[in-house]
Amino acid sequence: MFTVANAVRSVASYIPFANLRQLQAQSGNAIVKPAASKQGHGKADGHGHSEGKKEPEDVIKMRPEQIEAAKIEVAPVGKGVLTQRLTVPGTIGPDPNRIARIAAKVVGTVSELKKQLGDTVSKGEILAILESREVAEAKSEYISAQVNLDLQRTLFERDQALFEKKIAAENQFLRARMTFAEAQLRFDLARQKLSALNISETGLSRQATGLRRYEIRTPIAGRVVERLVDLGAPVGGEGQAKELYVIADLSSVWIELTVSTVDLDQIEEGQRLRISAAGARKSSEGRVVFISPMLNQETRSARVIASTENKDFTWRPGSYVSAQIFIDEQPVDLRVPRSALQTIKGKQVVFVRTPEGFEKREVALGKSDEEDVEVVFGLNPGETVAITNTFVLKAELGKAEAEHAH
Repeated sequence: MFTVANAVRSVASYIPFANLRQLQAQSGNAIVKPAASKQGHGKADGHGHSEGKKEPEDVIKMRPEQIEAAKIEVAPVGKGVLTQRLTVPGTIGPDPNRIARIAAKVVGTVSELKKQLGDTVSKGEILAILESREVAEAKSEYISAQVNLDLQRTLFERDQALFEKKIAAENQFLRARMTFAEAQLRFDLARQKLSALNISETGLSRQATGLRRYEIRTPIAGRVVERLVDLGAPVGGEGQAKELYVIADLSSVWIELTVSTVDLDQIEEGQRLRISAAGARKSSEGRVVFISPMLNQETRSARVIASTENKDFTWRPGSYVSAQIFIDEQPVDLRVPRSALQTIKGKQVVFVRTPEGFEKREVALGKSDEEDVEVVFGLNPGETVAITNTFVLKAELGKAEAEHAH
């Protein structure tokens, strides 16, 4: 049906705006204007959020000193790794490869104790001095064999020269050569005996002084964790002490973990883990180094060993810890800590740092772990967001919305 209103609509685009009000009055119908966009016509970024003008209730104006007073920390968002963790109990213990039990290889008496319990020692450092008749005999035998060898070498070289000049008989030369060979053999045996007793040839002189002195040295660096003898104690003999000290290098320790059979299939040698303990100053990272093929019949659990560095001696053998084993790691393009997220009107938001303060930004989330969450929509790489005390910003946003409503 043809009406005046229809005619107005058909020709509206051709009539100057100044004449439209007359047609509106004649037809009795209002002309509806397009609704203005709240967000403006800003260009959308790669994640779909608008870069246009923000509503006042989305903006939180804060000066740098206010941000610092509220203890709000910020950090740029970017790529990261989401980790699935398995938490198990564990016990710190020394690394067996870094423990040395210092034994007395000879029968003797302790004449000096150079190190005490708790002392730090370097590799090769003297721990104790023994007085030993066995050592004195070995040193005397070596010195005697050395003197005899030098003599027989001189006689052999003399007889060899005479034989070559046809002055000495062949039998005399052959006897000298055999005697020299026997002297060489006795000297080699005496030297091997010193080596078996860990006695160095260096410093042995023909004056034969201090032959009973026997030095006990440490084969590793570490700390004295046990001293097993007293001054003057006999050692090395039947029914006598065999060990003098125990040295432990605790710069690296083991963690013995208890893993149930249900979770055992998720554990592999080489996996990373983080250990922590109640009251400890820090946590440490390590790796699984051994998974026992045997199960404990009583606990129905497997023995799993991990290793971690302990340069500052935070971890003491015998202490209990909690270990988080990283059983799965997934890289993501954008990751934020859970502390950066707040829920407002049923939606997940973060607070993006701006020159004036912060602005609220709705985000869509993806995968997550115990600490971090993947952002699949709403943020761009490199943008800086608040990561601590974000509840303060949520409260400020609520105040701004309330004031705007009034």
